Amino acid sequence: MRGPGAEGTAGRLLAGRYRLGAVLGAGGTGTVWQARDEDLARDVAVKEVRVPVGVDAEERERQYARVEREALAAARSGHQGVVTVYDVVVADGRPWIVMELVRGLSLADVLTADGPLPPARAARIGLAVLDALGAAHAVGVVHRDVTPANILLGNDGRVVLTDFGTAALHGARGLTLAGEVVGSPASLPPERAEGAEPGPEGDLWSLGVVLWTAVEGGPPFRGATPLATVRAAVEDPLPHPAQAGPLRPVLEGLLRKDPALRMSPERAARQLREVAEGREPAEEREAAAGRGRGAKGAATGQGVVTPSGATPAPITPEEPPHGARRAASCTALLGAGIAVLVIAVVLVWVLVRG
Repeated sequence: MRGPGAEGTAGRLLAGRYRLGAVLGAGGTGTVWQARDEDLARDVAVKEVRVPVGVDAEERERQYARVEREALAAARSGHQGVVTVYDVVVADGRPWIVMELVRGLSLADVLTADGPLPPARAARIGLAVLDALGAAHAVGVVHRDVTPANILLGNDGRVVLTDFGTAALHGARGLTLAGEVVGSPASLPPERAEGAEPGPEGDLWSLGVVLWTAVEGGPPFRGATPLATVRAAVEDPLPHPAQAGPLRPVLEGLLRKDPALRMSPERAARQLREVAEGREPAEEREAAAGRGRGAKGAATGQGVVTPSGATPAPITPEEPPHGARRAASCTALLGAGIAVLVIAVVLVWVLVRG
């Protein structure tokens, strides 16, 4: 980490090298600037962390440590789908992350401007994010805050996962206080809300929320407050997606509340690839065909096996076939004839006796 530099305002030089330009984005925890690396003559992005006024020294140091953690987590993956970190400097007594400048918009910006995406485009974005998460998980990094705002869609076609400020690193000292839950409420997996340790399965849940938001226009679980949103994710059943189309099996697989039953990355990648190519997932087609065969068997009374293994007899139609109707008519006539004969015999017997 480099030594102190000038104040962090537009036009100033950080660490004698990075000249700040326009503000690219700002939030409650900091500001991202466009800057110029004057040593290498290239444009970069610089993330400044701002700690709210009134925060004590211990909390301030914890926030600054998270900045260093973010740089380490992003640098550890070394994947094209994860933002590249170049440097960490200290200016105005706080750390700044120097990283690649991805020219484009965040997925959140695109959804705000254009509305929900077609399932195929959402699947392509999801496939790229899933690949980046796989690289991070392979080196012990769990992102913990996969949201549309943290997914950049580059003008060059790249999909880049950013903001590893809340990432959990295997083997590193934890920076979360007891009982503290980090991450956006709308994308927080149920097991994290219930106090479980962060794991790769949690990132898969968050990816499911991102994909749901991309095609449905909003997250699957929403409440009037952040706490109500988290409670809905834990307790409420998953609603039926209205616009997901062929992406529905992936959404339902990634958004299973039990992490042990959640769709695996390999299966999710396979199905996302098929949807991205404009096809319905093969597993869903086969399942639908199986359901169709079962429905046909039930309708005809053929091929339906009872639990005991016996094949039940076909259901008798309400209206008998033509041959049955003719047999019934003959039976009725025969019965009428026998009745007339009996009456005749009785009459003859009465006359003879008379």
